[in-house]
Amino acid sequence: MRDIFKNKVLLIAGGTGSFGNAVLRRFLTTDIKEVRIFSRDELKQDDMRKFYNNDKLRFYIGDVRDKNSIDDAMRGVDYVFHAAALKQVPSCEFYPMQAVKTNVIGTENLLNSAIAAGVKKVIALSTDKAVYPINAMGISKAMMERVIVAKGRNVKDTMIACTRYGNVMASRGSVIPLFIDQIENGKPITITDPNMTRFMMSLDDAVDLVLFAFENGKSGDIFVQKAPAATVELLAHTMRKILGAPDHEIKTIGTRHGEKLYETLLTKEEMVKAIDMERYYRIPADTRDLNYNQFFEEGKEVVTEAGEYHSHNTHRLNEDELTELLLNLGEIKDDLKGVQKNG
Repeated sequence: MRDIFKNKVLLIAGGTGSFGNAVLRRFLTTDIKEVRIFSRDELKQDDMRKFYNNDKLRFYIGDVRDKNSIDDAMRGVDYVFHAAALKQVPSCEFYPMQAVKTNVIGTENLLNSAIAAGVKKVIALSTDKAVYPINAMGISKAMMERVIVAKGRNVKDTMIACTRYGNVMASRGSVIPLFIDQIENGKPITITDPNMTRFMMSLDDAVDLVLFAFENGKSGDIFVQKAPAATVELLAHTMRKILGAPDHEIKTIGTRHGEKLYETLLTKEEMVKAIDMERYYRIPADTRDLNYNQFFEEGKEVVTEAGEYHSHNTHRLNEDELTELLLNLGEIKDDLKGVQKNG
């Protein structure tokens, strides 16, 4: 695959999730030396151990909140993909300090451990909810990004960068598996707002974004993939058509607490300095020091004129394009076959 991973050790923090499994599918057949899965969930680790049955795979029980457990897993590691996080908006809203402990303090623990262990590169995963955050999860992820940028700016031997992406199709907790389940069980498809838009990225896209940041990033960088978007109404109609249930009921339930009408991946302030790299945007770190004149006495008119990059102004998929995208999703092909067979 990629020579840079040959005979290297990769640690995936939060590796039992959708992203971790997508990375494993990409890496376990390569000449990578070892992949370490670090997470709290012993059941999911045991499931993965049995499913992959691969000698290159190692499992470490621990929590990013517990630095000692990270230190144990970090010894001898060359590279880190950091996907450990509390991601559910409602749970973070009810328990905001838990989001802080995992997403902010846990990230600093992991970065400090990686730096002390001499890790060469760390790529962390963030979310569109960190952009103009309106809920506790987004705020904690925004602070996570600031920790990454600040730490990356002050460390020479470990490259620390971040990726930011929106909706990942068919990932755990996403709406596509929910729609499949609702159709399969004769329940109405529930959508919050027909005009709500979401970026359409696959898990493979998410892995590609991380690998692009890995190969092209400098410390403190944030990377965003350009992605198409669709309304949830179009997604629901397209899923009905694909699953052979074109008349299945669609029920609008209203926007949930902490939910946005569209996903924003770049603020207008970031767009001013974003570097266009064809499929991706690179946001270089702000390298200003604590010279307060640059913060209080100097400004830029161009910031006022810039625009955001969000799911309302990116390329909008039509039904044919969305259908093709969905049918190519490996994660739901078995689910689609099961529903079509039962139908």
